[in-house]
Amino acid sequence: MKKYILISLLTFQFASAIEKDSLGTKYHFRNYSPIPEKIMCDACGCSASGGSMGFASMLNSNFVGVRYFNQEYKSRNGLYSNSPWYKENYNTTQIWARIPVYKNIQITALIPYHFHNRETATEEQSISGLGDITVLAMYRLYQTHKDSTVFVHTFQVGGGIKFPTGKFDEANNLGTVNQSYQIGTGSLDYQLVTEYIIKRKRIGLNTTLNYTIKTTNDKFYRYGNQFNYSGTFFYLHGKNNFSFAPQIGFAGEVYESNYQHKQILNDTAGNILFGKIGFEMGKKKLSVGANTMLPINQNLSNGNLEANYRWSINVNYSL
Repeated sequence: MKKYILISLLTFQFASAIEKDSLGTKYHFRNYSPIPEKIMCDACGCSASGGSMGFASMLNSNFVGVRYFNQEYKSRNGLYSNSPWYKENYNTTQIWARIPVYKNIQITALIPYHFHNRETATEEQSISGLGDITVLAMYRLYQTHKDSTVFVHTFQVGGGIKFPTGKFDEANNLGTVNQSYQIGTGSLDYQLVTEYIIKRKRIGLNTTLNYTIKTTNDKFYRYGNQFNYSGTFFYLHGKNNFSFAPQIGFAGEVYESNYQHKQILNDTAGNILFGKIGFEMGKKKLSVGANTMLPINQNLSNGNLEANYRWSINVNYSL
């Protein structure tokens, strides 16, 4: 069923992208074309590179920056109706950059450092270290001429690889509901992404799709494939050297079941829908941004895992 959903959404995005209009528009943020927002985690921690927070600046087409994001969850073993809930906190500091390599091709690199902690029935635990490095490439397949349309359309496709640079420790999964309390997945994973942007003067909509194909690591553990989707309305304002871009939207995540020794692990599939709001502002080559996400609806690990919130801040330097 997920495959049919993905094909249908891809078809919709492509059909929208080739639509043309007949009048002109001109706008200060003519280089805005962020790489798709991606949710790189099996509910939260181990492979989180963006935590649904996005992978590009709204104000800078090409940049290098530092971003911090935090995710809070709670989990319980579910053995009894009154089983206690325990907090889990996932933190990531990330170096990220977006660099053009050819006329219609951009490369994004994400280098995360994770430091997570959680409560258990007997103690508080913490782990930290370099996470899985991700490299994405996007190709701009179609874009309308900005001086000849009422609406500006941009359609991009691409893919990427997440390298197993973060440590995967089997002991972190023993006796726990959340199987993502890890620094890395230990696996080489592949990304398929699409992005469609439509703009009318200062107002626009960004829609993204992302499907992650996950492989088995050397401990014979495989996280389930993952489908992500998002839509973000934005308003772009600029005056002199100052720029401001508020945004509001949604992001959804669908997780397939995990496997160990080729055996399916029960209660590891799920889905979640977030509402999100944020902004980015900049002056000359420097910009700062913030983003907050709250769950609207969720069903993770058969109800034994719940997301409380996600938020991020970033500082970028335009290249």
